[in-house]
Amino acid sequence: MAEITAQFLRSWDPVRERCWIAEVGGEPVGSIFLVRASDEIAKIRLLLVEKKARGLGVGRALVEQCIRFAQEAGYGSITLWTQSILVAARGIYQRAGFQCVKQEKHHSFGVDLVGETWEMEL
Repeated sequence: MAEITAQFLRSWDPVRERCWIAEVGGEPVGSIFLVRASDEIAKIRLLLVEKKARGLGVGRALVEQCIRFAQEAGYGSITLWTQSILVAARGIYQRAGFQCVKQEKHHSFGVDLVGETWEMEL
């Protein structure tokens, strides 16, 4: 996470990239990044929602902000990579209109996982 954030800060393009931090009662409870994958493709990175804010629509609102901004910035599509075990996040993406286009088994963080690539045409 730190490396993704550092890369964003090092090469941030304010016209085509954003980071949002969600607050509830003035307290940060979630965040998300939208970065340039190519001239035509935006990429969602690091959707995070604190446990105490889950179920409040924070994740949905953050993803909706990414979609709106990507459309305004002129991207043709959005992609993201997640894990199959992140059921709530996958539900947010699916309800927003993303489709899972690829699944790939891998071993990370000491466990066997299934990584998924999701995409949405804008």
